[in-house]
Amino acid sequence: MEMKQLRIGTCSFKYPSWKGLIYSEDAHIDYLREYSNHFDSVEIDRWFWSLFYPHGPVLPDPMVVQEYFDSTPDDFTFSIKAPNSLSLTHYYRKDTGGALEPNPHFYSLELYERFLELIAPLENKIDSIIFQFEYLNKQKMNGLAEFIDLTGEFFSKIPKPIPLALEIRNKNFLTPVYFDFLREQQICHTFVHGYWMPTMQDVYTRHGDRLGPKTVIRLMGEDRKGIEKLTGKKWNKIILDKDGELRSIAGTIRSMLERNTFVTVNVNNHYQGSAPLTIEKLRTFLDG
Repeated sequence: MEMKQLRIGTCSFKYPSWKGLIYSEDAHIDYLREYSNHFDSVEIDRWFWSLFYPHGPVLPDPMVVQEYFDSTPDDFTFSIKAPNSLSLTHYYRKDTGGALEPNPHFYSLELYERFLELIAPLENKIDSIIFQFEYLNKQKMNGLAEFIDLTGEFFSKIPKPIPLALEIRNKNFLTPVYFDFLREQQICHTFVHGYWMPTMQDVYTRHGDRLGPKTVIRLMGEDRKGIEKLTGKKWNKIILDKDGELRSIAGTIRSMLERNTFVTVNVNNHYQGSAPLTIEKLRTFLDG
């Protein structure tokens, strides 16, 4: 597989409303095969949603893994979300006033090894495995020091033939100590642009010199429910004008590339209303 310095794709891919943009009008579409005619990378989150109380973790279906392999060319890559059964410290709480119940699978080496075995057919096509964390309040994590201790213990024991990335939602964790830790552990930082996190440009300005050789950027948007209401979940047109912001993002990406950083950009429909059309704009600004 050719290692490209910049890859741009979408967050997930199976959206019937993209017919006419990147998909044909055929009744029986191989969505991923047609998608790969337009993009060389995609983010997969279907295996992230894996922790369902009181049942055990749900892991990838080998048949789906093989379908993904067969539907894409050799130089195509996947950013894969690790199962949230590995990254949730506690079960989701149905009753906001109820007690938290610890997740026994949090940072389980055995579970991660099983996950790797199941996605092994894709190994040469995996851009990164992303460990996504929810906002960790004091009930779930005492602070950055505890997070680094637990994360360091886990990541020091797992194999790293595939780039690994962390995505956090605690903006107060984004400190020199955190970025130095990622670099020491050879873990990629995931920039979350949206969800009320600091902009990727701001984080890069503050900590760009501490980044490792690879990073992941996710353009997510702020108001998920608001844009779903505006679009009716039909993702075939730009709803929000963010040309100025996208130009700035393109400039930051160019700066990363000039530092010989390998960059993967994953664009969500919620950012502007249509991920494929956002990518079209971003590519134009990158070339400009």
